[in-house]
Amino acid sequence: MQKDPIYFSFIIPVYNRPNEIKELLESFTHLQSNNEYEIVIIEDGSTETSESVVESYKSQLHISYYKKKNSGPGSSRNFGMQQAKGNYFIILDSDCLLPSHYLSVVEAFLKNNYFHCFGGADAADASFTSLQKAINYTMTSLLTTGGIRGNKKSIQKFEPRSFNMGLSKKLFNLTKGFAKIHPGEDPDLSQRILKKGFKTTFIPNAFVYHKRRISWKKFYQQVHKFGMVRPILNKWHPESSKITFWFPTMFVLFVITTIIGSLVINKFLLLPLLAYMFLIFIDASVKNKNIQIGSLAVIALFIQFFGYGIAYLKSTIFIKILKRDPEKQFPHLFFK
Repeated sequence: MQKDPIYFSFIIPVYNRPNEIKELLESFTHLQSNNEYEIVIIEDGSTETSESVVESYKSQLHISYYKKKNSGPGSSRNFGMQQAKGNYFIILDSDCLLPSHYLSVVEAFLKNNYFHCFGGADAADASFTSLQKAINYTMTSLLTTGGIRGNKKSIQKFEPRSFNMGLSKKLFNLTKGFAKIHPGEDPDLSQRILKKGFKTTFIPNAFVYHKRRISWKKFYQQVHKFGMVRPILNKWHPESSKITFWFPTMFVLFVITTIIGSLVINKFLLLPLLAYMFLIFIDASVKNKNIQIGSLAVIALFIQFFGYGIAYLKSTIFIKILKRDPEKQFPHLFFK
């Protein structure tokens, strides 16, 4: 049980996306809560700022707005938490929308089961495009990622993600917040939290609608970076390394050998791959009630696994085998 009152500060970094902030703030106007909260928006060196959007919502919402030089989302979140007045921070990405029940669910959970760090899932709203829904499926499904981004049945211990993450002020002060790596700053923080003797938890139904502004090219670039970062995190936190991180690379090798085998030996060797693709198609179609999304999910599956799997293998070779310095080998993954 949590005896002391919880005052929430929502921490939201933004970079050149005023339209996203407008949609997110609009979702705040429908939020159900019995308690006061503040919204802290950090403009991370944007040339296209959200200042006028923020001003238009100040009469409806308690918003603090800060501008700073570009230093990446992790550093911007740290800056926001340093300025915040609350004793519990909820960290969101600017491309998220809040369902009206979000804060009431979080409040009720923490009052009865207080954790210094929590995370929730991301979901696709009915208004999202078919591409956004297909990518959301492959990023969250048990059949693709094992549910590691927010599912009670996840194949590995849940690591809160910074698009939907709660952190107490006490724990922020102890850990100093996010590192300057990106992506990967959220699982890194989760591991440092565990080393401090604290636990993280997943709050069911505390999901956000994650409206990724994305194309096939941007999606590949995103998952490619995820694959590059994970071996670096394995180096920093060896206890977090798992065989499951190799699954996308194994899938890539499976696809290549299956295609070669079907051409050289027997075409029926394609059947396991085709069966898995059909399973993804059916599952995504049923869950989204749309066969077009099911078809797009199959494409997203290959982009996700090939992008992550190839990058993971490459990064492992450089970091683990060749013993390269991560920041020198992959400078684009770090902010100064």
